[in-house]
Amino acid sequence: MQKNRSFNELDLNELQRDFFTKLKSMGRSQNTLKNYKTDLDCFNHYLLKNNQYTDITNFGIPQVQLYGTYLEEKYNSDNSRRRRVQALRIFFDYLVEQNLFESNPVRKLPTSPKFLDIPRPTPFIDVKTLWVSLLEETTSKNEMLSLIARRNQIVMLLIFGAGLKVSDLSKLKTSNIFLDGETPRVLINHPKRDPYTIPLPNIFKLVLEEYLLKLSDMKIKSAVNFDELLFNANPYRILSGSLSPRGLEVIFEEYRKKLQITLTPKSLRQACIFKWLTQAHPDTLIKEWMGVAPTYSLKLYKEHMMSHIYNENFLGELYKNYLSKT
Repeated sequence: MQKNRSFNELDLNELQRDFFTKLKSMGRSQNTLKNYKTDLDCFNHYLLKNNQYTDITNFGIPQVQLYGTYLEEKYNSDNSRRRRVQALRIFFDYLVEQNLFESNPVRKLPTSPKFLDIPRPTPFIDVKTLWVSLLEETTSKNEMLSLIARRNQIVMLLIFGAGLKVSDLSKLKTSNIFLDGETPRVLINHPKRDPYTIPLPNIFKLVLEEYLLKLSDMKIKSAVNFDELLFNANPYRILSGSLSPRGLEVIFEEYRKKLQITLTPKSLRQACIFKWLTQAHPDTLIKEWMGVAPTYSLKLYKEHMMSHIYNENFLGELYKNYLSKT
């Protein structure tokens, strides 16, 4: 591509397809690509609405300011406006790299400040309800359904116990779990920082050992082999290793409807963060376990601490009670 090449010679849709191809080659997730597309579609709609679709060659600071005004009128949410501006800025950075622009005009448009939503964790009674339901499901006479329940126990313990996101869980390998030492830990390989480990509830070791034993048997029966800790299955056999982030979210949707409880992976993770604060872990350690920057503020969590008290002792107590009955 030549510098200042006219966009009349190259369709904007094609440029954006090239942009998404580059992001994909950099390892960006499908969810990230989807979000970028949604944000850039807003820009495309704006151009069409204002008959500027073929005149982007001259898209400069005045046009950027007009787009900013459009976003102010269209969205009440500061975070929504901020996302649209950030996506467009990154896209124009790409155009600068391709020598289609001398500089990025979008960098002249200030982003709206990011406002953090008030944490809405899964209520403690709902955490207990889910755990009891999972314990009951492990007693199913259907081996596969029993194993799926044990898998879901592992998922719950990794989110409520260690604050993992569904993106962390999706490709987690069995080798990422360490059972040596005083407490079990899970290793997180973060793409932008050094690997780190997060402690898990003590009961995790007992639950994991039983799960891996049953999983090994079912792998043989299903004629599959994989290194991932989790798996995808139907009621009769294991289909493959790992679970997609969306697949994990669906699991929680099903339990939310079945048990009539307030539950999402995000809300369960927030419950974990409140649990860490209740346990009086240092802020720096909590932020490391969350995978956020040292500048991240825990202020909103601390302001609502007295409304959300959690402990994890019930996990082991209820688990051992069920073992004694089976």
